[in-house]
Amino acid sequence: MTVAELIKSSDKTAFSFELLPPLKGNSIDKVFHTIDQLKEFDPIYINITSHRDEMQYKDTSNGLYERKVIRKRPGTVAVAASIQHRYGIKVVPHIICSGFTKSETEYALIDLNFLGIHDILVLRGDNSSRDRFTTTSETGNNYAIDLVNQVNALNTGQFLDGTLLDAFDTPFSYGVAGYPEKHEEAPNMDSDLYWLKQKVDAGAEYVVTQMFFDNAKYFDFVKRAKDMGITVPIVPGLKPVTLMNQLSVLPKIFHVDIPEEFAKEMRKCRNNDEVKQVGVEWCIHQAKELMAHNVPILHFYTMMGTQSTRKVAEAIF
Repeated sequence: MTVAELIKSSDKTAFSFELLPPLKGNSIDKVFHTIDQLKEFDPIYINITSHRDEMQYKDTSNGLYERKVIRKRPGTVAVAASIQHRYGIKVVPHIICSGFTKSETEYALIDLNFLGIHDILVLRGDNSSRDRFTTTSETGNNYAIDLVNQVNALNTGQFLDGTLLDAFDTPFSYGVAGYPEKHEEAPNMDSDLYWLKQKVDAGAEYVVTQMFFDNAKYFDFVKRAKDMGITVPIVPGLKPVTLMNQLSVLPKIFHVDIPEEFAKEMRKCRNNDEVKQVGVEWCIHQAKELMAHNVPILHFYTMMGTQSTRKVAEAIF
């Protein structure tokens, strides 16, 4: 069954979570350890993030910049295959526009097909902080809707070089991202929802939201999406806060608001251990309210917070 089919067939709120591939040169054991800590809660799928090359610029003695290309987290496809082989849990690797050519994307999708992995999350991907030094490659997809169209073409046997072959026996099924507090580059929420609907109309079977800390914003987002004619499941994304600096870092990086009630409790904390406890309590509060509204899945962003995610799961599942 596809992720979309699993969502629709579930008679209660399910559990899923997201993982990062290990840093280049590191063992996959840390990934396995995270799964071992969470598998008892019966995740219906595990997301694996994808990461672009990054550019580092170093001043040189002649006043020019020396550019160095690095890839900190390679291996999304390999990690997905390893997890599926070891645990038999459905995996959903991210396929992103940012930093990849259409040809690289096509080969990644071909590899996934060989491996029997046909559920993906199609995303534009975050822009690098160094993008101001570069221009978008003409050989890449600029937006998620472009990537959606490439996946759709490949599903029908249309390859980039013009080759027409038989369609894959199992087409790719995919979800896309949604932003309860609006994508940072969207001029307004209506415009953001317009483009979300384009992706759903093109074939996206579900939506996974950016993390949020105010459930009212999720409920409003779902209502506005339905009013726009978006009828696919909208999966809420949650993150237990684990560090004191996340009070400012998360809003800056992910463009999300932290409710004052939550922020006030975090400001009382004297160390990260106390922050973790407050973060778990707030996330449990969010999760219980969302479950009371019969959300199909609770999707957790586990970044540096496996134990906190486990504590939340123990309290609600």
